[in-house]
Amino acid sequence: MHKTLGGISIVLMSALLLAGCGNQEDEQAAVQSEEVNEETSPQEPVAVEEPVDPLEVAISTRASLLPDRRLMIEGEANLPDGALVQVIVERELSRVRWQSRTTVVDGQFSTGPFGSGSGLPDGGYIVRVQLSEASVQPRDVQARIGAQGEHLAGELVSQSRHGLGQVATYSRRFLVGSEPRRTRDQVDVVEDD
Repeated sequence: MHKTLGGISIVLMSALLLAGCGNQEDEQAAVQSEEVNEETSPQEPVAVEEPVDPLEVAISTRASLLPDRRLMIEGEANLPDGALVQVIVERELSRVRWQSRTTVVDGQFSTGPFGSGSGLPDGGYIVRVQLSEASVQPRDVQARIGAQGEHLAGELVSQSRHGLGQVATYSRRFLVGSEPRRTRDQVDVVEDD
């Protein structure tokens, strides 16, 4: 019985030694393979991000009343070409809203007409222009404003309500009608032609 156990012990010891030697050879082969790959594969350049100057956002609008009493909005913005903006016209009295998406081209945008087919009643209207979140902007626009709008600056810039980075929002009040209203607000009067 001692001979059998001794034979089994010798066989087990031999197997362990061979297994250990095999692991060392595998490890050496793997290290040599990595060394060869590092030497033969070209090093990819590490992308260094260029610092981007802040974009001090400036937006302005003009409103004009069409013969059918619907409102057209034109504007200027120093946003990159292709920037997507949303224009919202809201009647102050009823809070009824009309909205449209448009694109900035050569620093300008226009959209409309806003209002129902019967035209806008006289009264006060708020026009808002909002730069959409960076995540929905074209890549060229994202490159300039940042992936989270972090390169946007100025008094028009605020944090998105949805936590998607910074956005820019501009608003202006307009009065529609043929008779200027008495007001102390900064307001533009859009009259019938």
